[in-house]
Amino acid sequence: MSKEIKVKVKANTVQGYKRGYPLMTKESIVHERVLQEEGTIIQLVDEKNQFIAKGYVGKQNKGYGWVLSHQSSEKIDVSFFERKIKASFEKRKTFFHDANTTAFRVFNGEGDGIGGLTIDYFDEYYVINWYSEGIYSFKELIIQSLQNSTTFKAIYEKKRFAKKGQYIEEDDFVTGARGEFPIIVKENGMNFAVDLNDGAMVGIFLDQRNVRRRIRDVYAKGKNVLNMFSYTGAFSVAAALGGAMKTTSVDVANRSLAKTIEQFRVNGIDAEAQDIIVEDVFHYFKYAARKNKTFDLVILDPPSFARTKKHTFSAAKDYTNLLKDTLAITEKNGVIVASTNCSTFDMKKFKRFIDQACKETGRPYKILEEHSLPEDFRTIPSFKEGNYLKVVFIQVK
Repeated sequence: MSKEIKVKVKANTVQGYKRGYPLMTKESIVHERVLQEEGTIIQLVDEKNQFIAKGYVGKQNKGYGWVLSHQSSEKIDVSFFERKIKASFEKRKTFFHDANTTAFRVFNGEGDGIGGLTIDYFDEYYVINWYSEGIYSFKELIIQSLQNSTTFKAIYEKKRFAKKGQYIEEDDFVTGARGEFPIIVKENGMNFAVDLNDGAMVGIFLDQRNVRRRIRDVYAKGKNVLNMFSYTGAFSVAAALGGAMKTTSVDVANRSLAKTIEQFRVNGIDAEAQDIIVEDVFHYFKYAARKNKTFDLVILDPPSFARTKKHTFSAAKDYTNLLKDTLAITEKNGVIVASTNCSTFDMKKFKRFIDQACKETGRPYKILEEHSLPEDFRTIPSFKEGNYLKVVFIQVK
């Protein structure tokens, strides 16, 4: 890994890299076949062989690797990773001192200078997400850097570089003292049970923290709330704690039932008083419309891509139709929290989906507020697609 390979980039991409664009793409590299070995350090050069930037080969669905440095003499070693990690911790100092929130992101990929790597904090436990074999080849250096930067109970990892970026199922424990799971973490005073060694997901999506708080503090009181694609019911918990009259959580995964009951329980909420339904969301829309069931507040947070026995859903193609189904069961003056984590379109296009759905169903609407990633999910201006989260609160007439 000490040998560095020079790789030419196309003339029309040079300025982008100089301005800080971090992703090495197929379109930018002159001879991409040289990018074979994962973890290889490469120097990007222009057509005159002048140094532009330094990065590593790490193939994932986004591209071929990531830029790490714009200094030709900078070594990619323990001290490099340590500097990056310590700087990221410093930027999140206020989170570490907030007793009401004990789960957040401490390192967010290219936003903190190392694309393909994220690190999350769960009350003295750390979870590292590796998004390519390339970044994983630096595992020992990065673990060492984390150990040099902080104290912890344990470190866990998620290898997300199997085929199509899928999670590799195995024991995720790395070092420290194994946790007794679930552990209870806090988020704006709410409790969430997480298990750091039970598959790809831990039980909560940290990027929706601000949205959950708004649902609890502003939108839920006295409302009949529907939470679609509910996963472990975190939005339902926020709504119930905010005084919702009732919550209904719908998800196709069998495990969502027990997990949602658990999240209600750790917050002292009677799960029996809520509806938790294990069903294909698309079936539930039809059932609710047939039974004339309507809701005051609907939370819609589908995965970018989902496949059930009868349905395939792609956010880029199908979100408008999903909203039309939602509008059919939303009360007059009700609120829809429309959310997507799909990075292939921006907020402007997302709002077009919303506009189209409301116009086609004849429902005038007003945008109440919008959200993107919270402050711990740092992004950089030169890589707009890194700010993937789009959430719009819509009131429909």
